[in-house]
Amino acid sequence: MTDARLHTRSTRWIWIAAIWCAGGLFDASQAILIMHAMDGRGSWLIPFVIVFVSWLPWVLATPLIIELARRWPIARGTVLKAVIVHLAAFAIISTVAEAWAAMLRVIFNPWHHNPPPIFVSTWYSTLIDQSLTFVIAYALILTVTYVVDSREKMERQMTETARLNAELSRAQLAALRSQMDPHFMFNTLNSIVGLVRDQRNDAAIGMIVGLSEFLRRASEDSHRAQVTLTEEVEYLQRYIDIQKVRFGDRLRVSLGIPVELGHALVPNLLLQPLVENAIKHGVSKRVAGGEIHVAGARLDHTLRLTVYNDGPWAREDMEATHGGVGLGNLRTRLQILHGDRSELLLRPVDTGGVEVVVTLPFLET
Repeated sequence: MTDARLHTRSTRWIWIAAIWCAGGLFDASQAILIMHAMDGRGSWLIPFVIVFVSWLPWVLATPLIIELARRWPIARGTVLKAVIVHLAAFAIISTVAEAWAAMLRVIFNPWHHNPPPIFVSTWYSTLIDQSLTFVIAYALILTVTYVVDSREKMERQMTETARLNAELSRAQLAALRSQMDPHFMFNTLNSIVGLVRDQRNDAAIGMIVGLSEFLRRASEDSHRAQVTLTEEVEYLQRYIDIQKVRFGDRLRVSLGIPVELGHALVPNLLLQPLVENAIKHGVSKRVAGGEIHVAGARLDHTLRLTVYNDGPWAREDMEATHGGVGLGNLRTRLQILHGDRSELLLRPVDTGGVEVVVTLPFLET
């Protein structure tokens, strides 16, 4: 048996003993008060101990009742069988408990009855007197067991759901990387080849170094579902630096993210796919290129990030981007991480251009 299971069992016994001790003390104290109210004389210690110890069978039977409650839950489809099992258990436990209490009263005669009590009559009378109390005690054990088990089950489900969501988020992130990396690598290597052919060796070396840093960072953070906004912007900057070598003056990117938002947590690989889409559907299709603006702002308890592209997108571009792998993957990851508290919108801007707006809860490290 593992240490954890031993600890759980010992903790359960401690709680059972503590609760029944409290109940036994209450019942014993009540009995002594009634005895004194009826002008009872003599020592109160022995009656107090006898009443207190009378509850010992219930203490020992509690784990059995808990086990029966779990094996035979009173639930739809098994109500009749469960009720029969619990009634039988209740009858046996009540009979044994009152036999124990009657034996103690016969042996010690704590109230000094004359003549001394007889076992059968004492057992029968106490069983009748205590029947309602025993019903309440048994029902309370069942109720507490069902409540505690239900809470533990809910906690396990929440833990398992969180674990599965984290794994799914990492899987989605890995899928996005596998979709992005070959495409990005192909274009970047073609650009490096073009720079070498043009004998622009310094630019080619700079692009190789930038690509190396970009891929190293991607590899290091591949297991993290969320990163800080500062890390995400740094990763995006490396991507932009590589793309600027490829597009030159045709690509103009500005970042408007306040420094104080740097500790906010965002999904890993959030901004780069959005900027990539802006380049693919905006800048790359125009001879003059275009401008991309990345901004961030905190609104109460939410973080809003926008990626704006000033290029006029065609309807087919809007439809392709809206249902594409990158944005679809990102929507799924946002739903996994934040549920209905997050949102991703792709919309045209009245003054021209298109923007993607990501809204998510503001969480800090």
